[in-house]
Amino acid sequence: MSQHTGHRFLGIDLNPAVSGGNLLTFYFSCFATIMFASFIPQGQPFLLTEFLGIEQERHGVVSGLLNFWSEIVIIVAVAIFGPLSDRLGRRPVTGFGFLVMAAGIALYPHADTLNELLAFRLIYSVGLAAITTCIVTLIGDYAANASRGRATGLQGVMNGFGAMVSVFFLLQLPAIFQNTGATAKEAGLWTYTLVAVVAAITGIIMFFGLKKGTGAGAESEHSESLWQITRAGLRAGRDPAISLAYGASFVARGNLMIVGTFFTLWVTNYGTSELGMNRADALARAGMIVGIAQGCALLGAPVFGILADKINRIVALRIALLVSAIGYGSTLFIHDPFSPAMILCAVLIGLGEISCIITSGVLINQQAPERQRGAVIGFFTLSGAVGILVASVIGGYLFDTWRPSGPFVFFSAVALAVFTWAMLIRRDKGTTESAAPISSSSPSGA
Repeated sequence: MSQHTGHRFLGIDLNPAVSGGNLLTFYFSCFATIMFASFIPQGQPFLLTEFLGIEQERHGVVSGLLNFWSEIVIIVAVAIFGPLSDRLGRRPVTGFGFLVMAAGIALYPHADTLNELLAFRLIYSVGLAAITTCIVTLIGDYAANASRGRATGLQGVMNGFGAMVSVFFLLQLPAIFQNTGATAKEAGLWTYTLVAVVAAITGIIMFFGLKKGTGAGAESEHSESLWQITRAGLRAGRDPAISLAYGASFVARGNLMIVGTFFTLWVTNYGTSELGMNRADALARAGMIVGIAQGCALLGAPVFGILADKINRIVALRIALLVSAIGYGSTLFIHDPFSPAMILCAVLIGLGEISCIITSGVLINQQAPERQRGAVIGFFTLSGAVGILVASVIGGYLFDTWRPSGPFVFFSAVALAVFTWAMLIRRDKGTTESAAPISSSSPSGA
């Protein structure tokens, strides 16, 4: 008898009661989230210079501190939104997240001081925490286990499209508006207002398009308190594969933060200081280079998604961590970010970034107990937030005091450490009785 009683849509086996419209809405949320999450840190160099007048030599530390306090808020918020999504459902939490994010984005260009900018960034971060917690959980709610690699791969494709829209359109807007005669501040204000409106519309769509309720059924979720569900997320870390997924999330989200913040900052600062470009044009050029990395992530996402369904998922994660370590470490040899060698680095960085996100997400969804999936994945997201926190502080310090590639080299070492950890875990720790066969060498029902 088949364990799956749902239907297929976009080549993905859906869980019962999940419609094609629910899945499309979910993928739109993936597209929009990365588009907004890429825009905020990547557009920051323009804001710091043109709005707050902060000298370039402090950009690394200032960006790191903004991310640090942002992640402190996310760490607290994730511990709340994960269990809350188990009780209230993913739909209201996701919709709420986009609306709060829209408010933060709308306020961002109105900051007159660094403290005000930080306050608005924290509002944005609360919304982001709600959304990201639900997005990882929704993969498990919507896709049957046998299709989660493919489903996560398609999620990566949508993430890639979102990131590319951010770098090839949103980051170009200040330069486009300035070319029509707007001042730098007017261009920035119009850009952030437009993005905020799109975020608010996205939130409204979530309230109508996502499935009501949660994946496990209302009765089981409401039978436990928030504290009990939260403790379940911590206890789940006793499973070696879940604890490894937590560590991989640390790497994956740290990687994403470094690309989003320091890649653009590196290229933009080099363009203004060494090539004499204005800030808007340098930001647009940086967006083009980051776009190469995101384009490779877009192409690599389905490959790693299919790979995670075809082979053992711990083995797939090992491959992702190794690619990440090589890609980020290769920046040690780059001094001119406009050189052809940077293109090769961008390709490897994009593949390393997306592969870690996909393989760690597939592994945690496979291992998380359905009844506490929201809590377990809440802590998975929490681990990623800590990764961003560490990347923000140490990365900002290395960027300003050592070299612009410092944050990348540091996280290359972290990826290598987690790769070593993954090599020490037996492959059968990444399988479950309910999982589809994920290794051709594994006996059925093992």
